Amino acid sequence: MKEEPGFIPVGGVVKAHGIRGEFGIKSYADSPTLFDGVPLYLSAAKGRPKPLEVTSWREHKDLVLMTSPQITDRDQAEALRGREILVREADLPELDGDEHYLYQMMGCRVVLEDGTEVGELKGFYETGEQDTWVIENGAGAEILLPAVPEFVLDVDLDAETIVVEPPEGLLDLYLNPDPPKKKKRRPPRPRKQAS
Repeated sequence: MKEEPGFIPVGGVVKAHGIRGEFGIKSYADSPTLFDGVPLYLSAAKGRPKPLEVTSWREHKDLVLMTSPQITDRDQAEALRGREILVREADLPELDGDEHYLYQMMGCRVVLEDGTEVGELKGFYETGEQDTWVIENGAGAEILLPAVPEFVLDVDLDAETIVVEPPEGLLDLYLNPDPPKKKKRRPPRPRKQAS
């Protein structure tokens, strides 16, 4: 799905839930309370995103289940699969001075404390308690870094630079993997001779 200028994805529709039009989304937001505070939009295959009125939402397992007066049955909910829930960038809540939205950091250079280039922040995975960043180095190799304060030392959006201190051995694991071990050759078995 192409990025829509001025809009930020905050979730993706993954399935219909039940028969009354409820649909499940995978939330990209730290907290689904974001869905209460800002106008939501639904991505469209063609054209601009359409406003999405939300009647209610609730958390269920690893999804957020939503209802909308615009979606009244399972078929309509199923037709939303793969679409994204968006907010206008201008509607996002203000963050504290040391906080950043992930979308703001995409494309930033990632370096070590001594300035050594690690790569560029290309994406992220949500893995339970924390996000895992996907950093791509100049050779195209992917490095997965847990995005926790002990490993992420500084984010400077003006300089488009993130300073990290990965756990010991992490970069070697991705950039210098051990070559596959050679299999030991078995000695040939003696053949039985017919008598």
